[in-house]
Amino acid sequence: MNHRGGWALIKRSWASWLQYRSFFFVLAFGWMIPPLIYLFVWTTASEPAPIAGLTPPQFVAYYLVLILVNQLTFAQTNWTVGDVIRMGSLNSWLLKPMSPLYNAIASEVAGKIVMMAFVVPVSIILAIVLRPELTTTPTQVVLCCVALSSAWLLRFFWGLWLACLAFWATRADALLALQDALIFLLAGVVAPVALLPSAMQTIARVLPFYYMVGFPVEVLTGQLASSEVATGFVIQAAWLIVAVVLYRLVWRSGLKRYSAIGG
Repeated sequence: MNHRGGWALIKRSWASWLQYRSFFFVLAFGWMIPPLIYLFVWTTASEPAPIAGLTPPQFVAYYLVLILVNQLTFAQTNWTVGDVIRMGSLNSWLLKPMSPLYNAIASEVAGKIVMMAFVVPVSIILAIVLRPELTTTPTQVVLCCVALSSAWLLRFFWGLWLACLAFWATRADALLALQDALIFLLAGVVAPVALLPSAMQTIARVLPFYYMVGFPVEVLTGQLASSEVATGFVIQAAWLIVAVVLYRLVWRSGLKRYSAIGG
């Protein structure tokens, strides 16, 4: 693992992204729209009486945190890996004196820096205007940081093994679209998981998608008991191991059948 070369690749990718920052600002704003819509839906619905114990200011806090978590965990690179494989550009990745994984990670880190330069100020302005109610402890902040890091890794490697199916299929992106749809339904975007029907709650807390977004949000906002947080970390870690193993298996099997000219 050539970490020095990897860091140089990250800096180069960041400089490249900055040239198109206006496009990525628009892209980041588009990703903020669905959570903002449901923020206003649930704050309006909870004005007569709290819903599942959440008041309008608490719904505001939940969705503002969700906006940040969703932006930090979204793995935009996975949408380009399939094209890299199909078009033969993977050749240049394989010829570099470092793991090809660095190319995906470099784009991820660079993209996060550029997009958060837009998302953080907008979120602060929304917080000033909408006045969220959020009470946290240092323990919750630390646990949220751990959950957030694991959530990004889980979402990144889960999407990466799906994208690597492009070694066999020409439209692996359809599986990534399905993943995003499941995240929208089961990860707390359309509604906090506690508001879902009981059967969907059970499904959401078993499948990996909730642990990509909703879990770190609920850890920070204090919606989970200590036992639920501990159980959540165990399930999140288990799915992360599954995602990494699937990525390694699919990547190695795909390379054995990969062939391209040029690139």
